[in-house]
Amino acid sequence: MTDNKTPGKNLANDIRNYLLCLKEIGIEELPIQKPKVKSRKSEDRPGFLALTLESIREELGDCKRCKLHKQRTNIVFGVGNPDASLVFVGEGPGEDEDLQGEPFVGKAGRLLTRIIEAMGLERKDVYICNVVKCRPPGNRNPEPDEIAACRPFLEKQIDAIKPKIIVALGTHAAQTLLNTTEKITALRGKFCRYRDGIRIMPTFHPSYLLRNEGKKKEVWEDMKTVMKALERKSTVDSP
Repeated sequence: MTDNKTPGKNLANDIRNYLLCLKEIGIEELPIQKPKVKSRKSEDRPGFLALTLESIREELGDCKRCKLHKQRTNIVFGVGNPDASLVFVGEGPGEDEDLQGEPFVGKAGRLLTRIIEAMGLERKDVYICNVVKCRPPGNRNPEPDEIAACRPFLEKQIDAIKPKIIVALGTHAAQTLLNTTEKITALRGKFCRYRDGIRIMPTFHPSYLLRNEGKKKEVWEDMKTVMKALERKSTVDSP
């Protein structure tokens, strides 16, 4: 004898009979297990691209967002450890930096290197960059429109690295990062807060120290405060 019932009806009857059996033995409700929902971080979302120094440099491209591009030799993006706990931010490239495409390689850069080494670190352990990525003519101060054009890339660099501390070298670096008009003489020596809880130590720029030898002691005191916050000890008295 052929069963003319469809598969769907057979399944429905089987379920009905199963539920009736459960009811007869006293089970009135079926336990339902809720599916586990995995929380997803932003980087797990479809289409999300992780922010890296390489992707930021690629976005910057052959930048012509401000007038500084007209006389530059090289874009000076930044150099160092992409996972650094400590980032140094200067003002802008000078002549040596423009020629070599690397920040802080001239006289001021060599002094910064000595400061870093006196802290028990090497340049490769930290990250070094500037507010603007192209040399201002005659090493003049960067102008507001030039800072505004470069600022998003500086902020993205910091977001990608996620350092514990930023050392702001000079007035323009400190003012840009802290959104303030205060001079470096009023800001230096005290930790300030950047977004996401990153601490900023404003201090004098190495080029200023080359002209004002007596200020080196103050900068070294600032660096000792930074080292203490990083739980590091120096083996020298000063750079």
